[in-house]
Amino acid sequence: GHMIYKCGGIDKRTIEKKEAAELGKGSFKYAWVLDKLKAERERGITIDIALWKFETPKYNITVIDAPGHRDFIKNMITGTSQADCAILIIAGGTGEFEAGISKDGQTREHALLAFTLGVRQLIVAVNKMDTTKYSEERFHEIVKETSNFIKKVGFNPKSVAFVPISGWHGDNMIEPTANMPWYKGWEKETKAGKSSGK
Repeated sequence: GHMIYKCGGIDKRTIEKKEAAELGKGSFKYAWVLDKLKAERERGITIDIALWKFETPKYNITVIDAPGHRDFIKNMITGTSQADCAILIIAGGTGEFEAGISKDGQTREHALLAFTLGVRQLIVAVNKMDTTKYSEERFHEIVKETSNFIKKVGFNPKSVAFVPISGWHGDNMIEPTANMPWYKGWEKETKAGKSSGK
């Protein structure tokens, strides 16, 4: 949600009018705007897929916001099956990351589903870096562990961009942040050659 807001897909007035704090879901402010169903807003989780469009100078982009909650995997599959690229959002908080990559973890399952459904371009966004005090060590630990399990799924970790972000503060979502001066940008290597970015 925050990325779509920063790219102009959600106007500021919508955010102001629909503050999630009204329902006690302040930390889900941007996700809340994308959640259309009353049940989604009350529970603080995405249930159905939502489509949001915006443009960059080079591309027209449609973001398919798919649910991550285990109870709504069918809806997640519907969204993922239409994607050219997947952004795997990984919670960087202590305990959250470990739960996500555990044997029955949702992070592991989502990576497997994306690959199985034919998605070959993957971006890994390590979220909640603010909760780790923007720790470079924690980011690299997560990159190493994530690289191991996405390789087992079928992705080539060298072709994946890893980006540390804070969805709550907007760090590294559109522009580089001063909160992580150690992060110099991502690099990936594909058949087309090497590329990099911030």
